Amino acid sequence: MYIIAAIIAFGVLIIIHELGHFTMAKLNGVKVEEFSIGMGPKLFGIKGKETEYHIRILPIGGYVKMLGDEGESNDPKAFNNKSPLRKLSIVIAGPIMNFVLGVVLFAIIASARGYLSPVVNKVTPNQPAALAGIKLGDKITRVNNSKISTWEDFVTEVYTTSGNPINVTYERNESTNQVRVTPVKDKKENRYIVGIEATQVTKPTLGQSVSYGFIETKSLIKQTISFFKTLFRGKASMNDVGGPVTIIKISGAAAKAGILSLMAFSAYISIQLAIFNIIPFPALDGGYIFLFLFEIITGKKVDENKVGMINYVGFAILMALMVLVTVKDILYPIKF
Repeated sequence: MYIIAAIIAFGVLIIIHELGHFTMAKLNGVKVEEFSIGMGPKLFGIKGKETEYHIRILPIGGYVKMLGDEGESNDPKAFNNKSPLRKLSIVIAGPIMNFVLGVVLFAIIASARGYLSPVVNKVTPNQPAALAGIKLGDKITRVNNSKISTWEDFVTEVYTTSGNPINVTYERNESTNQVRVTPVKDKKENRYIVGIEATQVTKPTLGQSVSYGFIETKSLIKQTISFFKTLFRGKASMNDVGGPVTIIKISGAAAKAGILSLMAFSAYISIQLAIFNIIPFPALDGGYIFLFLFEIITGKKVDENKVGMINYVGFAILMALMVLVTVKDILYPIKF
């Protein structure tokens, strides 16, 4: 039951993403031939006026097939006959919709159960923060050179220090102060701490909830980009990387914990999906975004046949990586 809920939630993320492409294609007068959720063989479909809507067997993605997006067409409603700016708006709409979904979900969660603010609500005696002089009511604004917008930002910065001293900047009575704090390892929770707790905002206003949605999304974007940098530098461990199997397992656990937990995880995946898609790699939205920006800046049209060939190679590489990550999920599952 929980796994089904997880698959549905993941499907919603894909639908929202593809709906962005679909909607902008229609607004720009492009004929959409197919709107598919999932990959592989077709389970069932419905034929509309000019678009076929399909559900496919593998819940690992989706796509919007437009007239003229692969090869040339003389039809004025073909994608290839639109200006680079119009094409860019269609491609970038998918990731934008995922960012918007993240903001909306975080805002709903904040409205329903409140959120943690980076304002100190409790200081544990004889712990690093207390020894450094941090007091109740202090608002943490920076750790080293990183801005702190959410409590999660602060926890992440402390966690990634591996016990090294950090400079904590905080506001107290309209004045800004900075202290040096050395986190200690909490053996019970297996993480580094400084001995403070956050303030729980229990009944936020609509404005506060929406603001939190944007702040949390911005924070998660920063954390995700930081992780990708670590991954590309080869510093991430095997336990840091998961694929479809891991996503479904964690989604199932989140669904079991409650609808708000599933929404939080869905927001997390939605934002990661958006960031991954804007990476300038062939077959991803980012590859097309790079291409159309090049055409807009230079005024030169790139050979469609060459683009198609490069995208086929890129897609093959992505599918190979998907298979490898899935095999890794099965043979070496992430330990929680």
